[in-house]
Amino acid sequence: MSLQELYQEVIVDHSKSPRNFGKIDRASHAEGYNPLCGDKVDVYVKLDGNRVKEISFKGNGCAISTASASLMTEFAKLKTIEEVRKVSDEFQSMITHEDYEPHMDIGKLAVFQGVREFPTRVKCATLAWHTLKSALKGREEIVSTE
Repeated sequence: MSLQELYQEVIVDHSKSPRNFGKIDRASHAEGYNPLCGDKVDVYVKLDGNRVKEISFKGNGCAISTASASLMTEFAKLKTIEEVRKVSDEFQSMITHEDYEPHMDIGKLAVFQGVREFPTRVKCATLAWHTLKSALKGREEIVSTE
């Protein structure tokens, strides 16, 4: 299977059937918004010490935004805050730098490599990740991609 075929399969699957979709009560929360296209995402996180015990999201957005949030929640569950931050930084580098060289294995998240070819879609793919970083701080914030 080519990367393009995998991209299409994974993105479509996660956008049509997002994982960890919904609100978690009594969780840290941050809200993200992309004013360019109207994508909105709320990320909810419950920690157990420095580890993500529960994570979910809800919102409205394009297929890339929804799939990215869904895959992000799958990845982040049961990881340490530091592991989540490292992968978030790796993800950001992967989709924004043409000369990207992998520093770690990011699994299915690699399907988003092609997003860097479409600069207007980068913010769609990173919205949930920026919002997660805010939620991990334990403060209710509104994150904008602008």
